[in-house]
Amino acid sequence: MSTLNDADRREYYRIEDMIALEITPLSALEAASSEVLQDASPLFNLLSELHLSEFESQHLLRQISERDRTLSSYLKTLNKRVELLSQIVAQTVMGKIGELQPVKLSEGDIEFHHPLACPAGNHLSIKLVLMPQALGLLLRARVIDCRAQGDRYTIIAEFESITDTQRQLLARYILQKQAQARRLAREQNESAAE
Repeated sequence: MSTLNDADRREYYRIEDMIALEITPLSALEAASSEVLQDASPLFNLLSELHLSEFESQHLLRQISERDRTLSSYLKTLNKRVELLSQIVAQTVMGKIGELQPVKLSEGDIEFHHPLACPAGNHLSIKLVLMPQALGLLLRARVIDCRAQGDRYTIIAEFESITDTQRQLLARYILQKQAQARRLAREQNESAAE
Protein backbone atom coordinates (compact mmCIF):
# COMPACT_ATOMS: atom_id res chain seq x y z
CA MET A 1 0.00 0.00 0.00
CA SER A 2 1.49 3.33 -1.02
CA THR A 3 1.46 6.36 1.22
CA LEU A 4 1.14 9.93 0.06
CA ASN A 5 3.65 12.54 1.11
CA ASP A 6 2.36 15.91 2.34
CA ALA A 7 2.66 17.59 -1.08
CA ASP A 8 0.76 14.76 -2.81
CA ARG A 9 -1.91 14.73 -0.10
CA ARG A 10 -2.43 18.50 -0.42
CA GLU A 11 -2.77 18.15 -4.18
CA TYR A 12 -5.15 15.21 -3.83
CA TYR A 13 -7.47 17.21 -1.61
CA ARG A 14 -7.43 20.28 -3.87
CA ILE A 15 -10.29 21.10 -6.19
CA GLU A 16 -11.03 23.66 -8.85
CA ASP A 17 -14.42 25.18 -8.19
CA MET A 18 -16.68 28.16 -8.82
CA ILE A 19 -17.60 29.99 -5.60
CA ALA A 20 -18.76 33.38 -4.40
CA LEU A 21 -15.76 35.11 -2.85
CA GLU A 22 -15.18 38.40 -1.07
CA ILE A 23 -11.68 39.49 -0.05
CA THR A 24 -11.01 42.17 2.57
CA PRO A 25 -7.56 43.18 3.88
CA LEU A 26 -7.21 42.91 7.67
CA SER A 27 -5.67 45.68 9.75
CA ALA A 28 -2.60 44.84 11.86
CA LEU A 29 -4.81 44.66 14.99
CA GLU A 30 -7.32 42.34 13.28
CA ALA A 31 -4.52 40.17 11.90
CA ALA A 32 -2.95 39.77 15.37
CA SER A 33 -6.22 38.48 16.85
CA SER A 34 -7.10 34.79 16.73
CA GLU A 35 -10.82 35.42 17.31
CA VAL A 36 -13.27 33.92 14.84
CA LEU A 37 -14.18 36.64 12.34
CA GLN A 38 -17.75 37.94 12.29
CA ASP A 39 -19.25 39.51 9.20
CA ALA A 40 -21.16 42.78 9.16
CA SER A 41 -23.98 40.99 7.34
CA PRO A 42 -26.39 39.25 9.74
CA LEU A 43 -27.57 37.04 6.85
CA PHE A 44 -24.07 35.74 6.18
CA ASN A 45 -23.48 35.06 9.88
CA LEU A 46 -26.82 33.22 10.04
CA LEU A 47 -25.88 31.12 7.01
CA SER A 48 -22.52 30.26 8.53
CA GLU A 49 -24.03 29.34 11.91
CA LEU A 50 -26.68 27.16 10.22
CA HIS A 51 -24.01 25.00 8.63
CA LEU A 52 -21.82 24.86 11.71
CA SER A 53 -24.71 23.74 13.91
CA GLU A 54 -25.89 21.21 11.31
CA PHE A 55 -22.41 19.73 11.09
CA GLU A 56 -22.02 19.58 14.88
CA SER A 57 -25.36 17.76 15.25
CA GLN A 58 -24.64 15.03 12.68
CA HIS A 59 -23.33 12.58 15.27
CA LEU A 60 -26.53 13.03 17.31
CA LEU A 61 -28.65 12.26 14.26
CA ARG A 62 -26.63 9.09 13.66
CA GLN A 63 -27.22 8.01 17.28
CA ILE A 64 -30.95 8.67 16.98
CA SER A 65 -31.02 6.77 13.69
CA GLU A 66 -29.67 3.67 15.45
CA ARG A 67 -32.47 3.78 18.05
CA ASP A 68 -35.52 5.24 16.32
CA ARG A 69 -35.76 5.16 12.52
CA THR A 70 -39.07 7.05 12.38
CA LEU A 71 -37.77 9.95 14.46
CA SER A 72 -34.56 9.92 12.42
CA SER A 73 -36.53 10.14 9.15
CA TYR A 74 -38.57 13.03 10.50
CA LEU A 75 -35.45 14.91 11.65
CA LYS A 76 -33.80 14.35 8.26
CA THR A 77 -36.90 15.84 6.61
CA LEU A 78 -36.69 18.88 8.89
CA ASN A 79 -32.98 19.16 8.12
CA LYS A 80 -33.77 19.15 4.38
CA ARG A 81 -36.19 22.05 4.92
CA VAL A 82 -33.51 23.99 6.78
CA GLU A 83 -31.06 23.29 3.92
CA LEU A 84 -33.56 24.67 1.41
CA LEU A 85 -34.05 27.80 3.52
CA SER A 86 -30.28 28.21 3.78
CA GLN A 87 -30.04 28.10 -0.01
CA ILE A 88 -32.55 30.96 -0.20
CA VAL A 89 -30.45 32.95 2.27
CA ALA A 90 -27.33 32.07 0.26
CA GLN A 91 -28.84 33.42 -2.95
CA THR A 92 -29.52 36.71 -1.14
CA VAL A 93 -26.00 36.78 0.32
CA MET A 94 -24.42 35.93 -3.04
CA GLY A 95 -26.16 38.90 -4.59
CA LYS A 96 -24.23 41.07 -2.14
CA ILE A 97 -20.91 39.21 -2.46
CA GLY A 98 -20.81 39.00 -6.23
CA GLU A 99 -20.58 36.57 -9.11
CA LEU A 100 -19.18 33.09 -8.85
CA GLN A 101 -15.49 32.96 -9.69
CA PRO A 102 -12.96 30.19 -10.30
CA VAL A 103 -10.73 29.15 -7.40
CA LYS A 104 -8.45 26.29 -6.40
CA LEU A 105 -9.42 25.25 -2.90
CA SER A 106 -8.04 22.92 -0.26
CA GLU A 107 -8.73 22.69 3.45
CA GLY A 108 -5.53 24.66 4.08
CA ASP A 109 -5.41 27.31 1.37
CA ILE A 110 -7.07 28.98 -1.59
CA GLU A 111 -5.87 30.31 -4.95
CA PHE A 112 -7.93 33.01 -6.65
CA HIS A 113 -7.72 35.96 -9.05
CA HIS A 114 -8.03 39.52 -7.80
CA PRO A 115 -7.85 42.93 -9.51
CA LEU A 116 -5.46 44.30 -6.85
CA ALA A 117 -2.07 43.05 -5.71
CA CYS A 118 -1.85 41.59 -2.21
CA PRO A 119 1.81 41.28 -1.20
CA ALA A 120 3.01 38.08 0.48
CA GLY A 121 2.60 38.30 4.24
CA ASN A 122 -0.54 40.44 4.12
CA HIS A 123 -3.51 39.17 6.12
CA LEU A 124 -6.98 38.85 4.61
CA SER A 125 -10.54 38.13 5.57
CA ILE A 126 -11.92 35.67 3.01
CA LYS A 127 -15.67 35.23 2.76
CA LEU A 128 -16.67 32.09 0.86
CA VAL A 129 -20.07 30.82 -0.22
CA LEU A 130 -19.71 27.25 -1.49
CA MET A 131 -22.49 25.98 -3.71
CA PRO A 132 -24.85 24.18 -4.02
CA GLN A 133 -24.75 23.52 -0.26
CA ALA A 134 -24.79 27.28 0.37
CA LEU A 135 -21.99 26.81 2.88
CA GLY A 136 -20.87 30.21 4.14
CA LEU A 137 -17.45 30.56 5.77
CA LEU A 138 -15.52 33.63 6.89
CA LEU A 139 -11.84 32.73 7.29
CA ARG A 140 -8.58 34.44 8.12
CA ALA A 141 -5.75 33.95 5.64
CA ARG A 142 -2.19 35.05 5.03
CA VAL A 143 -1.01 35.72 1.48
CA ILE A 144 1.85 33.38 0.58
CA ASP A 145 2.18 34.28 -3.12
CA CYS A 146 0.95 37.01 -5.47
CA ARG A 147 1.74 36.92 -9.22
CA ALA A 148 0.69 39.40 -11.90
CA GLN A 149 -1.23 37.81 -14.79
CA GLY A 150 -2.31 40.39 -17.31
CA ASP A 151 -4.54 42.95 -15.62
CA ARG A 152 -5.22 40.68 -12.61
CA TYR A 153 -3.24 38.95 -9.89
CA THR A 154 -3.18 35.29 -8.94
CA ILE A 155 -3.10 35.09 -5.16
CA ILE A 156 -2.45 32.06 -2.98
CA ALA A 157 -3.49 32.49 0.64
CA GLU A 158 -3.11 30.06 3.52
CA PHE A 159 -5.95 29.83 6.05
CA GLU A 160 -5.04 30.81 9.62
CA SER A 161 -6.75 30.24 12.97
CA ILE A 162 -9.31 28.01 11.29
CA THR A 163 -11.47 26.06 13.74
CA ASP A 164 -11.65 22.27 13.57
CA THR A 165 -15.31 22.50 12.55
CA GLN A 166 -14.52 24.95 9.73
CA ARG A 167 -11.68 22.70 8.51
CA GLN A 168 -13.92 19.62 8.63
CA LEU A 169 -16.68 21.45 6.73
CA LEU A 170 -14.17 22.44 4.04
CA ALA A 171 -12.78 18.90 3.86
CA ARG A 172 -16.28 17.40 3.57
CA TYR A 173 -17.19 19.88 0.81
CA ILE A 174 -13.99 19.07 -1.11
CA LEU A 175 -14.51 15.32 -0.79
CA GLN A 176 -18.12 15.67 -1.99
CA LYS A 177 -16.98 17.70 -5.01
CA GLN A 178 -14.29 15.13 -5.84
CA ALA A 179 -16.79 12.27 -5.54
CA GLN A 180 -19.21 14.15 -7.80
CA ALA A 181 -16.47 14.71 -10.41
CA ARG A 182 -15.49 11.01 -10.33
CA ARG A 183 -19.14 9.98 -10.68
CA LEU A 184 -19.62 12.28 -13.69
CA ALA A 185 -16.42 11.01 -15.32
CA ARG A 186 -17.48 7.40 -14.78
CA GLU A 187 -20.95 8.10 -16.27
CA GLN A 188 -19.37 9.80 -19.30
CA ASN A 189 -16.99 6.86 -19.80
CA GLU A 190 -19.86 4.39 -19.55
CA SER A 191 -22.02 6.32 -22.03
CA ALA A 192 -19.06 6.69 -24.44
CA ALA A 193 -18.44 2.94 -24.26
CA GLU A 194 -22.05 2.14 -25.25
